[in-house]
Amino acid sequence: MEGVAIIGAGQTTYGDFPNKGIKELFAEAYFEMVQSVDYGFEPQMLHSAYIGSLSTGSGFQLGQMAPLLMGHVGLPHVNAVRIENACASGGFAIYNAACAIASGKFDLVLAAGVEKMRDVSSNKGRYWLGVSGDTEYERLAGSTFAGIYALMAARYMHEYGLKREHLSMVAIKNHRHAVANPKAQFRKAITMEQALNGVPVAHPFNVWDCSPTSDGAAAVLLCRAGMAKNFTSKPVYLRGFGAASDYLAIHDRDSITSLAATSKASAEAYKQAGIGPRDIDFAEVHDCFTIAEILAYGDLGFCEQGRAQYLLEEGITQLGGKLPVNASGGLKAKGHPIGATGCGMACEIFKQLRDEAKEDTRQIKNARLALSHNVGGSGGTAAVFIYERGGQ
Repeated sequence: MEGVAIIGAGQTTYGDFPNKGIKELFAEAYFEMVQSVDYGFEPQMLHSAYIGSLSTGSGFQLGQMAPLLMGHVGLPHVNAVRIENACASGGFAIYNAACAIASGKFDLVLAAGVEKMRDVSSNKGRYWLGVSGDTEYERLAGSTFAGIYALMAARYMHEYGLKREHLSMVAIKNHRHAVANPKAQFRKAITMEQALNGVPVAHPFNVWDCSPTSDGAAAVLLCRAGMAKNFTSKPVYLRGFGAASDYLAIHDRDSITSLAATSKASAEAYKQAGIGPRDIDFAEVHDCFTIAEILAYGDLGFCEQGRAQYLLEEGITQLGGKLPVNASGGLKAKGHPIGATGCGMACEIFKQLRDEAKEDTRQIKNARLALSHNVGGSGGTAAVFIYERGGQ
């Protein structure tokens, strides 16, 4: 199997951009990616493109979105396909791109994601987010995306003694990290008092436990590992990558305090990389709600199941801790433009492993191995990637 490397990455700022459509957002991320490649790359070299999107706000372009976007950046003849896997669409775009290279089929592949969420009404937004679950037995029965994760949080509290303050610790940490990230949607720190007293959403959640709706795009350029030095002296290698699925409806699962898709995907990635959770220096994990980051700690092997809250109490997952998590601000504060999220995680790790976050005052020092974790919906799918710093 061919090795895979990342040689370029770019993303937009996440936020509310009423004057930009999916084409403008995609082009902004794409051209930043092109500019990030150190030398030797011409766009005409691209063999294929995988572009993730749920199409929340761009429902008028449900069909043929990928060729539309590639044509907009002057590459109408590149083989292009849209990838939809709910909130994991961007991660599965990278997964498909990596598999295409590893198989030997292609040498240079684009993985990207884009979402336009802020141009829909709140009612339409709730509808679209709801369809990432079991439509018949969850959405049409009255549940919401926040409601499903709130059930997980309540059960975790019951089984493992999680306190309301632990949820707030995730929000506080990630908002503090986002202050130094120029790409983040919310660059403002919050206090425990604020985090505990936000507007109620779904018990035990309030507004500070929920990631925002966001516009944004991200793009990642992958190639065969053996040709990476043709483009940069600082490639980032994909040491391992895994993906898995689970029952979509949470009532069909054995447990709702763990995501089996994450556990299976991470096991595959660790095995391919030949490492374990203790080897990871930092991670970007899927924190669509504060409980989602807490679940990820156990599912990714960063701690024993049910003991995630102690990582927060001991400061292990904050910048400066032993295992920084979501130095970007995560979905919670950086933002969550659904199709772009997984690719945006890869952009953050690419920047960190090349020591290019110094100007943002959030550079993680001496990091060699990193992990990203992208979940679809309430855990119906998950993709996990392990990255390694290349030569300098």
